[in-house]
Amino acid sequence: MGKFFGTDGFRGEAGVSITAAHAFEVGKVLGWYFGARRGEKCRVVIGKDTRLSSYMLEYALAAGLTSVGADAYILHVTTTASVSYVTRCDGFDCGVMISASHNPYRDNGIKILNAQGEKLEDSVISLIERYLCGDYSATGGEILFASGKKIGRTVDYIAGRNRYIGHLISLSTCSYKGFKIALDGANGSAFSIARNVFEALGAKTFAIGDKPDGSNINGGVGSTHIRALQNLVLSCGADVGFAFDGDADRCVAVDESGREVSGDGELYIAANHLKSRGELVKCGIVCTVLSNGGLIESLLAKKISCEICGVGDRNVCEHMTKTGLVLGGERSGHIVFSKYENTGDGLVTAIMLMEALVESKGGFSDLLKGYRELPQVTADIPVHNKNAAADGVKTLTQSLSQKHGVRVVVRPSGTERVVRVLVEGENGDICRSVCEKISNAVKENDLNQ
Repeated sequence: MGKFFGTDGFRGEAGVSITAAHAFEVGKVLGWYFGARRGEKCRVVIGKDTRLSSYMLEYALAAGLTSVGADAYILHVTTTASVSYVTRCDGFDCGVMISASHNPYRDNGIKILNAQGEKLEDSVISLIERYLCGDYSATGGEILFASGKKIGRTVDYIAGRNRYIGHLISLSTCSYKGFKIALDGANGSAFSIARNVFEALGAKTFAIGDKPDGSNINGGVGSTHIRALQNLVLSCGADVGFAFDGDADRCVAVDESGREVSGDGELYIAANHLKSRGELVKCGIVCTVLSNGGLIESLLAKKISCEICGVGDRNVCEHMTKTGLVLGGERSGHIVFSKYENTGDGLVTAIMLMEALVESKGGFSDLLKGYRELPQVTADIPVHNKNAAADGVKTLTQSLSQKHGVRVVVRPSGTERVVRVLVEGENGDICRSVCEKISNAVKENDLNQ
């Protein structure tokens, strides 16, 4: 990770650590790298979530692109996955999503995708980093502005977003008529798209998190505040509920009894469903070190193997490509179905889960038969120096893990200034005790830096 870009793009507090000036410079570098340096005009597509600051960053980014001769195509409020889809299918040089995902509304971010709709290569991110830091050596000097007919333009490209919605609807192989679906749009990117898609497929929908005002994204709703959706499912008697995050690349489900179904549970359902269709290549999936050990055991009982990779949907996608596996994901609800997308897409996940539900002719909870989760306890500890604070507890972590027979993962967040702790084992009380000891050590270690 560099000064500006982390594991999931450039993210920080809008107007403080990520500003319009930053977005303008990022636009300049992208326009130069994909076009001007070769004497060509490139095309870049831009989407955004509903944060108040997204407008500021969108227009600044477009200004940077057009100032060096690139054309900027504007999707307006849309999902990260839609930007990936449109970039790949409509032949854009790259795509940009303005969002801080599940973070509070005060934060925002810039995610950059290559022409294949995948996370931009590290070499190009490094070049942008250096330029933002005032090192112009990689670009042969400060990037010059275009003039005359070489100046770029902006294009309203809502047609691209509509095409993506059509793509989602086309994924369903059956009608959802007779089903009641509760939806939580997190007051973010999926606030209207999700309802449009599921109603077009015949379902009766009930929605919350569908009234964004610029400052309420993820505010008590969405995949990180699942209680709101659980209440909605129970109050309206829904067959299932789906909650998305700010940019809708995550989906967390709720069954008909109001029970939360994490990304691990979703992977269990999807793996069994794809296997029943004969579509689970190599009869395996990709999951991360944070995935519940119970998922691995439950799938092995179904003769489905699990490949383990590092945290982050980028790592999941890369490992899927390396192994040829077609399904992967994270406990947070980032699920990747490579047949349809090459990035996490919460809406595709919801559609695939609905396909499994319709074909099962039972309840959503029935899809989880045979699935057992091990107790897991997690903690997010705010720190000043997340890397040093995490490194300082390695010895303690190893000692407690061996002593109590638990699995422990301690890592600095890639998107926030926190250290994340996960403890997993057969005994929940022991997990809580170990997690508390490690969390206290992280806090103490940070204070001593």
